Amino acid sequence: MTLADPAHMTPSASPSRTKPAPVAKQRDVRLDFFRGIAMFIILFAHTPGNFFTSWIPARWGFSDATEIFVFCSGMASAIAFGRAYDTVGWRLGTARVSFRVWQVYWAHIGLFFAVATLLAAIDMTGAYDKVYIGTLNLWKFFAEPGPQLVGLLTLTYVPNYFDILPMYMVVLAMMPLIMALSRVHLGLVAAFVGLVWLFAQERLLALVGVDHLNLALPAEPWSDRTWFFNPFGWQLIFFTGFAFMRGWLPKPPVSPLLIGIALALVLVNIPLSNIGVREFGFDWARDWRIANKMLIDKSDFGLLRYVHFLALAYLCWVAAGDKGARLLTQGDGIAARIWQRTLAIILKVGQQSLAVFIVSMFTARVSGFVMDNIGRDTWTVVAVNFAGMGVLVLTAYGAGWYKSQPWRKKAVH
Repeated sequence: MTLADPAHMTPSASPSRTKPAPVAKQRDVRLDFFRGIAMFIILFAHTPGNFFTSWIPARWGFSDATEIFVFCSGMASAIAFGRAYDTVGWRLGTARVSFRVWQVYWAHIGLFFAVATLLAAIDMTGAYDKVYIGTLNLWKFFAEPGPQLVGLLTLTYVPNYFDILPMYMVVLAMMPLIMALSRVHLGLVAAFVGLVWLFAQERLLALVGVDHLNLALPAEPWSDRTWFFNPFGWQLIFFTGFAFMRGWLPKPPVSPLLIGIALALVLVNIPLSNIGVREFGFDWARDWRIANKMLIDKSDFGLLRYVHFLALAYLCWVAAGDKGARLLTQGDGIAARIWQRTLAIILKVGQQSLAVFIVSMFTARVSGFVMDNIGRDTWTVVAVNFAGMGVLVLTAYGAGWYKSQPWRKKAVH
């Protein structure tokens, strides 16, 4: 795909004479649908000892629900924050972004303390052989809370389980620069995003003898471990979604050729996936994955993860139809009504993704603890997973209700 510059700007063009790029003015049903699906998958993936994780999309290909979440977040940001830049200018648009970073920061801190307190409370009962703070490697935090509190609040202490929101914050913080570059020329945006991603590829840089320029952030003060989700690598997928929704990248045409290529990429990926190794016993696939780890690395966002996700996203985009028309099934039959109600729930979960994500990470630990005590037979695991999904749905509707500020409506009447 090539960059589509709606204003046909040149490097010397004056920003004041150019038309702003077209931007979506409302949420696309496909955006909320797929982000809602990702929220449920993320719950399953973070629940300890959950056999549901053996069959989630991540097991069938290089990319997983994290790509869905970050890509869709980029699209949603183009709507929410891109509009602010268009209507009130760069300075206030940046203020709008900084406020969101502030919200996500405290959501991250609150999530950490909620989960850490839960695990500590379980351990304090003394009723279990397992040390639950150890399940998330929080030994240092409880042994030396002073330095780790400083690290937590400065984001220099980022345990693996708590690394998605910090990554999201850094990517959001890059948006003002992206918007500034876009006023000059979209080619600068593409060059910046591409170079930042390149310098985040630790293994690739090491191959060419350039290891001192690797972009990464420290995850803990007592070792050289870096953030598991390197924001400088993951910004590529975020700003791809952002560019599509802004109109900087054109919508790909729906053609049998592109569908065939995307389908081939997805199918060829299956033997090389976790399923290929685990279910089909492809030892050569295991060897290939080890030898080409830099291409599928999740931490720095390897290139084949990007290619696989784009192919899968294109197929889902085509399947959903224009503006999600195929999702919005009409009819009065029982099956149609069930689907309509299910769709409404998924969309609500997708619309309230931050609140749902926070609750899902906490719920996942509770679900794991429950299954530790009642067992993990098939029906128990199914029941616990569905209970967790119910918690996410209630969270989504509750967050939506609070955001609607019903007390203001009552005051008007």
